[in-house]
Amino acid sequence: MAAGRLSDYFRRTMMRLKNKTCLITGASGGIGLAMVEAFLAEGATVVATDLDAEILRERCASLVGSERVLARRLDVTKPDSIAALEAELAAEGVLVNVLVNNAAAITIGKLLDATVEDLRLVFGVNVEGLFNVTKGFLPGMIARGGGTVLNMASLASVRAMHERFAYSASKAAIAMMTRSIAVDYVGQGIRANCICPARVHTPFIENYLTKYYPGEEEQRLEALSRYQPIGRMIQPAEVASMAVYLCSDESAMVTGGSFVIDGGVMAGDQPLHAA
Repeated sequence: MAAGRLSDYFRRTMMRLKNKTCLITGASGGIGLAMVEAFLAEGATVVATDLDAEILRERCASLVGSERVLARRLDVTKPDSIAALEAELAAEGVLVNVLVNNAAAITIGKLLDATVEDLRLVFGVNVEGLFNVTKGFLPGMIARGGGTVLNMASLASVRAMHERFAYSASKAAIAMMTRSIAVDYVGQGIRANCICPARVHTPFIENYLTKYYPGEEEQRLEALSRYQPIGRMIQPAEVASMAVYLCSDESAMVTGGSFVIDGGVMAGDQPLHAA
């Protein structure tokens, strides 16, 4: 921050993402949709993407500031899909300067439970998808003087989690990819960080409990909440709040970081059980 009155600084940060154009993958629900909502509230134009464009458009239409949302279909595993979106946005004069890689896949199981297909799915979306999207949009960001890359990792990227073999490995890769991007492109105006949340109360959690613990959903949900020392699961909006900071100019000196949101898990010695 340049020398000046502190009040001037806070006045500048009231609409922290004004004049930012932010592309968010995996934006139709959970953390992704919460980020769309938070970014709009901070003045951003948001390119919200997901595989299911119909659901995405329906959900984004209900948000305050929805006139600043461009909801588009995107398959992060397909470079052609990314190139087509980039060309489409460029033709419309939409120039992305904040990229949020949030699209994700997960499988449940230990190493001996995992199949090659599990690895291909999780690494295809989480790792290769991040690679594809970043490689597609990073050159334009550099050419325009810089920008921000924010990747969604997980607490499982820094601490082993029971029955998340493939998922944990993919998220650990994301954390290191983030640092590599930060180191390699800092001289070209690019910042890169990742967020590492513990359990977030999203529709995935509800579906997971229904699938694997039918009839026990309420008890399991309570157990998941008690597991985190703070006594509850993280809300998507709390992750989105961290994302706003990391994508704003407030964090201009922050790059290469992995930011844990875990309700105190890492401060203690609890084992990371799946449920």
